[in-house]
Amino acid sequence: MSPIAYGATRPFAGIAFLVLSTWALSGLDASGKWVMAAGVSLLMLCWVRYVVHFLLVLGLVLPTRGRGVLRSVRPGAQLLRGSVMLLATLSFFNTLRYLPQAEATAINFLAPLIMLSLAPWLLKEPARISRWVGAAGGFIGVLIIIRPDGGLDPTGTIFGLITAFLFAGQFIATRRVAVDDPFTTLIWSGAVGSVCLTVALPFIWPAAWPFLAALNPWHWLVLVSTGFWGAAGHLLQIQAYRHAPASMLAPFIYLQIISAATLGWLIWGQFPDALTWAGIAIICASGASLGLWEWRDSRRRL
Repeated sequence: MSPIAYGATRPFAGIAFLVLSTWALSGLDASGKWVMAAGVSLLMLCWVRYVVHFLLVLGLVLPTRGRGVLRSVRPGAQLLRGSVMLLATLSFFNTLRYLPQAEATAINFLAPLIMLSLAPWLLKEPARISRWVGAAGGFIGVLIIIRPDGGLDPTGTIFGLITAFLFAGQFIATRRVAVDDPFTTLIWSGAVGSVCLTVALPFIWPAAWPFLAALNPWHWLVLVSTGFWGAAGHLLQIQAYRHAPASMLAPFIYLQIISAATLGWLIWGQFPDALTWAGIAIICASGASLGLWEWRDSRRRL
């Protein structure tokens, strides 16, 4: 974990790390969905996910980076980002209560398109027609997925759209803390969620305990694994961006639909129909094309 220039060395290694991260994060989503179906409450799931994640990251990062990695240049922005990330996590797990994993993941793919379309106002970046076209394409894809005859639960669809906007807010906040070491941001994100949910634990525990007491060892293993998958996914993402620029990696983020659809099919037998796949393809094509366009544009400006 020695500091190196981000995006400056091995692009193929960066892509490999990013693909592995999509599988880890899909494992997090699938594990959370599975234990909620077993009776674990949303807040208890998120508490375990955050606390295990936080302890794992501290144990891996502090010995190699020292206590200096805990210091942030913009602590206020880190608190804001961590809070938005916590809300997004709660909203997405709630989405997974109602929607199949592939569809929930596909709706989330709107987040980077929303962020880029809002960048001229919120980040003072130049407005670009390519970003508007990409965002429009993504929204068309989502409209196909959530069509009235698509069979998706309306409550889950609403939470899915809320989650996309929350994740867009998280991405915008991430740009504001880019001055910090990525490991600092990772630790602060885990700390904010862990502290907030631990403060709420006395109110969560009485209702959650009867269900937790009924869990067998396999359920407990899957519950605790949510923290492992979350930490692994984010650490792999950091490694990806240490080896390749974000603009180059952007199109490969959409490969997460493969891991989400695969796990959804293997665990619950849920597989998107042909029209839903068409909507997913439109969203992925919009995002991937925009990512390639941004990468080529950044190279032309060098």
